[in-house]
Amino acid sequence: MENQNSSFVEGPKFWITLCTMLASLMAVLDISIVNVALSDIRASFGVQIDQIAWISTGYMMANVIVIPMTGWFQKRFGLFNYFLFSLSLFIIASILCGLSWNLASMTAFRMIQGAGGGAIIPCASTILMSRYPKNQQGMAQALIGLGAITGPLLGPTLGGYLIEWFNWHMIFFINIPLGILCLFIATRSIKTPSFVPTITPIDVKAFLLLIFGMSTLQFVLEEGHRRFWFQDNWIIAATVVCITCSVTLVIHQLESENPIIDFRVFKNLNYTLCTLINFILGVTLFSASFLFSMYCGTVLNLPPLEIGLIFLKGCMIQILIMPLIGLLINKISGRIMIAFGIIMTLSSLFFNGHLTSNVPNSFLITVLFLRSLGLGAIFIPISYLALSGVEQKSLGNAVGLFNLTRELGGSIGLAWMATMLINHMHINETLIKNNVIVGSSQTEQQFNHLLQMYQGRSWNPTAAAYQSLQNRMSVQALVQSFNFSLLMLFIVFLVAFFIIFFLKEGDNKNAKSVTLH
Repeated sequence: MENQNSSFVEGPKFWITLCTMLASLMAVLDISIVNVALSDIRASFGVQIDQIAWISTGYMMANVIVIPMTGWFQKRFGLFNYFLFSLSLFIIASILCGLSWNLASMTAFRMIQGAGGGAIIPCASTILMSRYPKNQQGMAQALIGLGAITGPLLGPTLGGYLIEWFNWHMIFFINIPLGILCLFIATRSIKTPSFVPTITPIDVKAFLLLIFGMSTLQFVLEEGHRRFWFQDNWIIAATVVCITCSVTLVIHQLESENPIIDFRVFKNLNYTLCTLINFILGVTLFSASFLFSMYCGTVLNLPPLEIGLIFLKGCMIQILIMPLIGLLINKISGRIMIAFGIIMTLSSLFFNGHLTSNVPNSFLITVLFLRSLGLGAIFIPISYLALSGVEQKSLGNAVGLFNLTRELGGSIGLAWMATMLINHMHINETLIKNNVIVGSSQTEQQFNHLLQMYQGRSWNPTAAAYQSLQNRMSVQALVQSFNFSLLMLFIVFLVAFFIIFFLKEGDNKNAKSVTLH
């Protein structure tokens, strides 16, 4: 006999699973697939390289505003209705993005797309958890996680092929058939017959505080390193607004009887600790992927399609391990699985922090394999333990906040790593130049070798040899900066290991019984 969730979400389990997995795949795929096309979009619009980042920033701004409100929207309009609305909004925005004519229109449409995409994964996760019986909750979380992690694996490769065969417009139009298929399956499969809406007026003050707080945070994180952080008045002003709005929002919501974001869920210690690990996971996952891609492109000079294939080969293990973890979640301690995952991820970061200017693809794939193995072992248990002690009526809100922390961790990690990479590259380049002794036998030997190489190939072989030597020093400085940044991520992620000792095993009664009405 299935749990009481089946009275809330009813319908054929296979089709509901397929729909939610495809929807999650589509929402996450769109983030990674767009990153591959940024250069082509920039060339098409004729904008500067520092401006094109707003295509991603606009999407993330809408994401971080919508995600924490998913619980309120589900209660007010219904989980099924809100899921359909988010899917429809995402599809319409994808069409508009593909038809964009300049950067301003693209940024605006990406924000609309982010408003739809931000709610898809929390809604899909809640639908799947509400449909599965008690003894299959681990598998339900594994399946929704499988849909979410497949996107980053396929995104770079699929994006590379679409751009090579067609153009950048197709990376948005690819969402249309997938989104329509999800809508078709959802309308025919998902039923919520016992839903009763919670009629409460929206807290306009809280809503505005959320918008200003999260949008200014994203502005600071995106523009900070380009504006030299707090040397810029706009960054200072945005930071003040962000802190003021965020603190006021938390206080206001804690005092409210009907909050749109219920922060009281953090009274649960297990949820708080798991959310902290989830935040650190976001910092590490997004930052390590960013640094790895940048290293492959700038140091190894690999084309985007080859980088995507390396990611695909190294990360395919996640597709196999996620269902396995879902089967084992009720048989093996969640803390043990998380510890194993953290150790694997730390091993990956350690090896990744010892790069050179010339490494084989096999090493890159091995590093990604270890990281994928580790992250795959963390995702499901950390969600399981986080939600195990959350009250049924607060689950939608808890899922939204849990997803938000990972997104914020990713945004903060990316801003931090981008700044650290540039700063340490300049520092390392200066140190290397100071250590290169003019007239030393080693320096003269390298210079003479380069001079002979450019004889007859350049009108000024001496200048070409000096420039080549300079480029070698710059590459070495960049490699050292990548290594330092990745080892810093190793130290940050090490904190997550010590948090495990304070976690408690999940309460199956609460973790496996979910109702959202």
